[in-house]
Amino acid sequence: MNVTGHTRRSVSIRDVATAAGVSYQTVSRVINGHPSVRQTTRERVLAAIDELGFRRSSTALALASGRSRTVTVLTANTTHYGYASILQGIEEAARAASYAVGIGVLDSSDADEIAAQVQRAADAGGGLIVIAYDPAGVRALDAVPAQLPFVGVVETPARPPGGDRPWVWTDDRDAAYQATSHLLSLGHETVHYLAIPSSTRRTSARTAGWRRALKDAGAPQPRPVQGTWGPRGGHAAGLGLAGDPGVTAVLCGNDDLALGMIRALHDTGRAVPGDVSVVGFDDAPHSAYLTPSLTTVRLDFTGLGRSAFGLLHGVLEESAQIGPRPVSVPELVVRESSGPPPARR
Repeated sequence: MNVTGHTRRSVSIRDVATAAGVSYQTVSRVINGHPSVRQTTRERVLAAIDELGFRRSSTALALASGRSRTVTVLTANTTHYGYASILQGIEEAARAASYAVGIGVLDSSDADEIAAQVQRAADAGGGLIVIAYDPAGVRALDAVPAQLPFVGVVETPARPPGGDRPWVWTDDRDAAYQATSHLLSLGHETVHYLAIPSSTRRTSARTAGWRRALKDAGAPQPRPVQGTWGPRGGHAAGLGLAGDPGVTAVLCGNDDLALGMIRALHDTGRAVPGDVSVVGFDDAPHSAYLTPSLTTVRLDFTGLGRSAFGLLHGVLEESAQIGPRPVSVPELVVRESSGPPPARR
């Protein structure tokens, strides 16, 4: 059956630019995942792309360039806030650039299984992003073949890496320093630390930043308490801290640990922040709605994911140099869970 009628004109990049009130060059930078675009501008452009239904043909672009427009992300976790937000940022930037994203879950730290996962990603073509916040991710990063374009999302390095390492990271060390200094400035003699696991070394960047702040202030340095990733681990580890009357301030390695820590304090009859101040890490969505609302350090994990794709996209399109790139600047968000120690009240 033949159907006649008007054919709708395809939406162009200039149509998107007009709708968003920006130049077409800015739209191109957003589409290609370039990190130099302001967040508010990026959101306006992405909204215009969705509203107008703008799409670049992945098939046509792949045929024209001779490249597979796919990216595989290898990660050991898809649910924790930081991991999930990084995946969101990668997907947003990839979709705007007409790349398809596949996810490979590293459900084992076995070297042979990880090598097989990396090989499957290499066989799929395109590029690879590895979220290396845990032992499985670190092993996957080490197993990437030299010829495969890839980017690693890593913990804050202990020292600046060489320029040949395509890594992105948040400045966890400075974030922990800020949070610890905030608690010390309220009058606490010291700050205890409930730590998340470190993927790469005995002392994580968050632990190092906490310890440096205590040292600079001449404060006692208690032994960090090792936690897991979630609230249950925070509660279990926090019961020991909650039972110590000398503990008046606790920095937690993420907001989920802080949630468990606050519950442990409640269970032992200690008030937050009247008896103990608690500060978290990451500024997960639930942090502002706890009782009391959680003081925490905000890290832009979604922006980190966009930057990871932007760096990889530059390599795939041969328009950027490989190199390490610190991305997110931490921001201390002061809410209700931190205050002066009991003696100052």
